[in-house]
Amino acid sequence: MSFNHEMDRATVLAEALPYIQKYTGKTVVVKYGGNAMISEELRHAVISDIILLSLVGIRVAVVHGGGPEISGMLKKIGKESKFVDGLRYTDEETMDIVQQILCGKVNKDLVATLNRMGGKALGLCGMDGALFQAKCLDDKYGQVGEIIKVDAGVVEDALNNGYIPVVSTVAQGVDAECSYNINADTAAAKLATALGAERLILLTDVRGLLRDPKDENTLIPDVHISQVPELVQDGIISGGMIPKMECCVEAVRSGVNSAVIIDGRVPHSILIELLSDEGIGTMLH
Repeated sequence: MSFNHEMDRATVLAEALPYIQKYTGKTVVVKYGGNAMISEELRHAVISDIILLSLVGIRVAVVHGGGPEISGMLKKIGKESKFVDGLRYTDEETMDIVQQILCGKVNKDLVATLNRMGGKALGLCGMDGALFQAKCLDDKYGQVGEIIKVDAGVVEDALNNGYIPVVSTVAQGVDAECSYNINADTAAAKLATALGAERLILLTDVRGLLRDPKDENTLIPDVHISQVPELVQDGIISGGMIPKMECCVEAVRSGVNSAVIIDGRVPHSILIELLSDEGIGTMLH
């Protein structure tokens, strides 16, 4: 390795110091999903980022979905995945699978990977400590819930004890004795709010908010929440970006310092976002 390379590396580390000082002792919620969960290389990068943040004293809570794994399991049992307005239609049988895959397989695999790579992780789902309490969102979606209360005590306890809590988004029903499937972006925003987090990070499969969706160079790096309605009206925020932006707006309105949508397809995007002068993606403040 050349001396210049070593100097570059030292510069990068030195640049990270003020950011580490800014975030140490603060809470960051990372919503982990999409491609970053599927690709082995990206998965590795995300998990090492989370461990690094945790080791420099940043309290990181991870919230994850698991759409592809759920679809895969439904296919195995010969059941078709059905979506209504972009949400998975969840009948009772599907809900059983959702709970098994999210709270069981996906959650524990993530926890095991974090532990194996030197982190100290603890898996939780929305039923643990009645973390996410929900009611039926609308019968047309089946057992899809709307979170009406977050009791973040169990996550706080994990963070206070030096664990990285890894949360799957299945909620405890309050209007019926059942579980509910919850959108992971929404759950992450609600958890960030309940924890009084400094920052909410949504990992997605896009660069961030683009002025022209076909041109990655038209990234809008900063958005004030007051500009969102206008951006929706102009069609700049559209499709799947609308609910993501709404989650960010709600979190920022409810006291989270800033929310950012970053590209999970870029290795180490979390570190670039939090610990460098660069910053990537679109930040709402």
